[in-house]
Amino acid sequence: MKIENIELRRVHIPLVRPFRTSFGTSTERAVTIVRVTTADAEGWAECAADTSPLYSSEFLDGSDLVIRDHLIPRLQALGDRLTAERVAGAVEPVKGHAMSKAALETAILDAQLKEADISFGGYLGAVRDTVPAGVSVGIMDSIDELLEAVAGYLEEGYLRIKLKIEPGWDLEPVRAVRERFGEELLLQVDANTAYTLADARHLARLDPFDLLLVEQPLKEDDLLGHANLAKRIRTPICLDESIESARDAATAITLGACSIINVKPARVGGYLEARRIHDVAAAHGVPVWCGGMLETGIGRAANVALAGLPNFVLPGDTSASSRYYEQDLTAPFVLENGHLRVPTGPGIGVEVLTDVLAGVTASVTDIRF
Repeated sequence: MKIENIELRRVHIPLVRPFRTSFGTSTERAVTIVRVTTADAEGWAECAADTSPLYSSEFLDGSDLVIRDHLIPRLQALGDRLTAERVAGAVEPVKGHAMSKAALETAILDAQLKEADISFGGYLGAVRDTVPAGVSVGIMDSIDELLEAVAGYLEEGYLRIKLKIEPGWDLEPVRAVRERFGEELLLQVDANTAYTLADARHLARLDPFDLLLVEQPLKEDDLLGHANLAKRIRTPICLDESIESARDAATAITLGACSIINVKPARVGGYLEARRIHDVAAAHGVPVWCGGMLETGIGRAANVALAGLPNFVLPGDTSASSRYYEQDLTAPFVLENGHLRVPTGPGIGVEVLTDVLAGVTASVTDIRF
């Protein structure tokens, strides 16, 4: 495939409400939108890196530099032989920077599939037309505020609630939500690495609430700690930040560090590696679900397609556009009986609203290929 130009566009989009986790509070989504142009198509993607290296070591300004100065030159060396399937091999010598690599691979794959008139879902192997949607609820200032937020999301039709937790905001919020909304509610929690193995007895106090899972309770590099914790609590452990590749998934499963995996394509370097993680987990009988990084409609479209694969059996963080944005960069994703529809058009299957994009753009960098 012959690429003519790659555009890096920094945009700032306000969130409908602040989103707080154990590592910080976001009031807007700053994101680099990647556009790949060929003679016959445009491919779009977004870089999931945050503005600060808190969720991971990657951050947005560093990602832009790595894409521009280190990844794109390696892709240029492939010339007309460049395809999405060759991206990972070409950029492999650059250590880390999975989110930067994912953004380039996804934009190239989008353009490639548009040229071939193939949808993301069709290419990846989706088997569903719609996928069940869950919602991630950030840390609140009070239990009353939390209960009001959860009630609103359930009224909108979300099928699963995920509560962000941290030390000091865990047992009481979970108890309040379970008591208010009943045992039938699909409920899980996400710690974003906020605990240590010394907290095992405390985390075991979550067991009576019959949670679907506790997500990433310990540090991302502590697989043995997670394996130990799994023996001390009944709540299933799901790994997120710990899983950066299919090899990581196989190791974690073999060690007994998790029984569920949250697959975030941006964190693992793109949708091709995400599909490999899905396959490894399926081979071991471990269910997966699709996580989120506050994506706009560009990233959400591809995530929804991935969530259509057969082993994505739990509702993901594939929320409707209105969960985060008053105005998305694409036509909004809307809940239909608690589900989102998998796009069927070529590539990611959605059109970018260029006038909206222009209105939130802070800077543009063009790179001739």
